Amino acid sequence: MKSSLLFTLLLSVFVSTASGETQARAVVEHATPERMIAALRESRGVLPPVPDVHPKRVMFNAEAVVPPQCYTRTEARYNPCYVCHQDPIEGRENVLADGDLQRDYAFSDTGLTNHWRNLFEDRSERVAAASDEEILRYIRQDNYSELPGRLREAGFRGWIPDLDGLESGAAAFDEHGFARDGSGWVAFNYKPLPSTFWPTNGSTDDVMIRLPAAYRTDAGGKPSYDVYRSNLAILEAKIKGLDHISCLPVDERSLGTDLDGDGVLGTAVRITRLDSWTGAAAGEFIDTHLYPQGTEFLHTVRYVGIGNDGGIGVSTRMKEVRYLRKARAAVKAVYARRYQEEGYEKDAGNLPNYVGLGDSGIDNHSGWAVQGFIENAEGRLRALTFEENFSCMSCHNSIGSTIDKTFAFPRKVDGARGWGYIDLKGMPDAPSKGEKTGEIATYLARVGGGSEFRNNDEMERRWFTSGRLDRQKLAGAEDVYDLITPSRERALALNKAYRCIVEDQDFIYGKDSTITPPANVYEAIDNDLTPTLPDQRVFRYNLVLDWGAE
Repeated sequence: MKSSLLFTLLLSVFVSTASGETQARAVVEHATPERMIAALRESRGVLPPVPDVHPKRVMFNAEAVVPPQCYTRTEARYNPCYVCHQDPIEGRENVLADGDLQRDYAFSDTGLTNHWRNLFEDRSERVAAASDEEILRYIRQDNYSELPGRLREAGFRGWIPDLDGLESGAAAFDEHGFARDGSGWVAFNYKPLPSTFWPTNGSTDDVMIRLPAAYRTDAGGKPSYDVYRSNLAILEAKIKGLDHISCLPVDERSLGTDLDGDGVLGTAVRITRLDSWTGAAAGEFIDTHLYPQGTEFLHTVRYVGIGNDGGIGVSTRMKEVRYLRKARAAVKAVYARRYQEEGYEKDAGNLPNYVGLGDSGIDNHSGWAVQGFIENAEGRLRALTFEENFSCMSCHNSIGSTIDKTFAFPRKVDGARGWGYIDLKGMPDAPSKGEKTGEIATYLARVGGGSEFRNNDEMERRWFTSGRLDRQKLAGAEDVYDLITPSRERALALNKAYRCIVEDQDFIYGKDSTITPPANVYEAIDNDLTPTLPDQRVFRYNLVLDWGAE
């Protein structure tokens, strides 16, 4: 009793605000998942309510690292699993080696039950009741620019968004992706991962990177675009395992380094010397497939924006603001040992266990702090709860296909032409490294539909005939935009469906923008009896794309 009371008191500690006033987070007494959701529906603050016990004790889904897509009915034929579950590729830090999960189920007792209840909710009546004008007005509102001020006022101690004008998308950056506010954030153009992040399945997004100050300044500590441009290019080559890369123009004379290896200090537009960083970071550790300590990623997930001409793009309103920072770096041998230990824990039957970092999010066990913000019931952004944040570990620690726990940067359009805000128009369907056919076309054929759940009727009408991928139809698509953006009507419906989840605040039950329950989803799995994929339907896959094959 005394320890419980003490913990409640600790959770209720007052914090100072920027105005000198004090605030306390609301504490949910006798907390349960249902009580937490009810409290979130009522909360209007930027800091979510907290339970009166440790948040792990009131988690609805202790296996939230297993995403909804893992409960797809594959019918021993359809394989969306290969995008995430892969065996190691030589030289990379990711040696999780979970390619076997394409063919075998290995759920814990807790994971056998599909906890993602929102998949089974029929929202068709609520979607029909919402007008097009209302949802268009809603997604065109700005809920980002006020967030930093609200966090400071509440005494928030984690990372506070520091990129001005991001609600405007591309307008916040120059033609090469550098933030106009001088914050050091850089936008890059990348191909969305199949298929949850395809606009046709309910969300648009953008991703920005920021390297530590030493990678943006010269040896004397002065900010230098030449240093930053060269280090960004070197990092891209190292992450992708390339031996050369094109870059934005860099004055080699300002660096005193022959980056292109032509024997002359001039203007480099190509880098072949990739064995060290430039500027103040020249002596820092460097290796393939690893980001330097202090690297940051900013990822906003948005509604499907709809222009006055019906064009599809990012919305002004944000569903989520996600932030990753590599707080601790390690050599590959250390990561290999961590993967080994994780395997031991799973074999022992232990559930996933991640350490909360307070306002700084969750430690993913691999050096990254993962933090984020999501809409409250009124649509204003608030910090994530522990369980909402916990589910992020499914992608940023628990799968074998990532490179140093990331997706987007390895999928950036190669070299100089890939620096700039995301733009799917004109982007070719580049194949995965080692493949010859476009990645999207390959995915559609392997999955048998336009989403993991095979519930995207519009994609099936566009690209399939009698249940089979129609290559002739695909040949008519000009670019990635044509392939994976929805019609205006579908975009409106998806936006309305997701807003229902926002109003309910039950994100711990899932965030997929489904209107009616997908048919191809299991409510429960039997590790021994549920049909699995045969060997001929198991595929190798490389997250990195072959942009030179276009």
